[in-house]
Amino acid sequence: MKAVCWHGATDIRVDNVPDPKILNPRDAIVKITSTAICGSDLHLYDGYIPSMQSGDIMGHEFMGEIVELGSAVKNLSIGDRVVVPFTISCGSCYFCNKTLWSLCDNSNPNAFMAEALYGYSAAGLFGYSHIFGGYAGGQAEYARVPFADTGLFKIPDGLTDEQVLFLTDIFPTGYMAAENCNIKPGDCVAVWGCGPVGQFAIKSAFLLGAERVYAIDRVPERLKMAKEQAGATEVINYEEMDAGDALKELTGGRGPDACIDAVGMEAHGVGPDFLYDRVKQAVRLETDRPTALRQVIVACGKGGTVSLPGVYGGFLDKIPMGAAFNKGLTFKMGQTHVHRYLKPLLEHIQNGDIDPTFIITHTMSIDEAPKGYEIFKHKKDNCIKIVLKP
Repeated sequence: MKAVCWHGATDIRVDNVPDPKILNPRDAIVKITSTAICGSDLHLYDGYIPSMQSGDIMGHEFMGEIVELGSAVKNLSIGDRVVVPFTISCGSCYFCNKTLWSLCDNSNPNAFMAEALYGYSAAGLFGYSHIFGGYAGGQAEYARVPFADTGLFKIPDGLTDEQVLFLTDIFPTGYMAAENCNIKPGDCVAVWGCGPVGQFAIKSAFLLGAERVYAIDRVPERLKMAKEQAGATEVINYEEMDAGDALKELTGGRGPDACIDAVGMEAHGVGPDFLYDRVKQAVRLETDRPTALRQVIVACGKGGTVSLPGVYGGFLDKIPMGAAFNKGLTFKMGQTHVHRYLKPLLEHIQNGDIDPTFIITHTMSIDEAPKGYEIFKHKKDNCIKIVLKP
């Protein structure tokens, strides 16, 4: 089969690789009909996530049709159309039973690697390095799905791939980011980063009752989408004005009730702290560039919440913890508990509360994936979200 494979930083190729096989009675094989390139994939593309190996199959946003089932999977049938949560969860451990699906104790066969880096291992992830299990990803023609009886989510008739594909990751991720803000009627929320997760965070904040949502970015087409499609109250180009000062003015000096960092480890910036981070990251004295995170902490209003759907992978420098402590901020973060949100978000789609397809700017064949990574990385051709068709 064809698969999008990592061969080193910025070296993505479409290779012919062996088809996946059933390895465990709870496995399924899915013929992939749609997959996507995620902002988190760029951290692999740029070489910032360790333990990748040449030939690893990329991708963690994918869906398709079941073509083979293990003997223990009794709740699904061959031919079912399904979406695949990017977090792999067993369904029966302590954390799965608490609906903390992305913290599953049993799905990462390389837990020792994650424990060495983070103290404990979270769930295995599709296509996201050997630290998170070394699982083959979904930017391919077929994929093996472990714990299929827990993970696969059947899609009802009448919905297109494009309407439901983002249930695999970015829609639940944006929604959980907003849910973590503990939004109350009348609240205002600020979202840093108007990529796909940021757009869904804006939409989700309104679904959860926010009165005003402010969007911060520097890319004109992202700011335009945030305003016209996601419905942001105001947009702020941080290259043209200081985001913190603008938010103070917009909130009468109080600051936002909650701030969402939908940027993560490869943040861009305009001040000396951004240059500092670039230098330290280049010489491996710092793993992440927390430019947006610093802004979020300083800009958030007293007693507010900082929500982090943006991925951080290692060690950060110059974090203003004094500001966080003295303002009494609450931090909520983590990989998304996708399984928790599948049914309610599907209902939002079916009810017409949201049409996730607004985020798609490009549809390509799987053979065009290397080009897709290039234009997505460098924000060429007004690219915001790419769907790949195997």
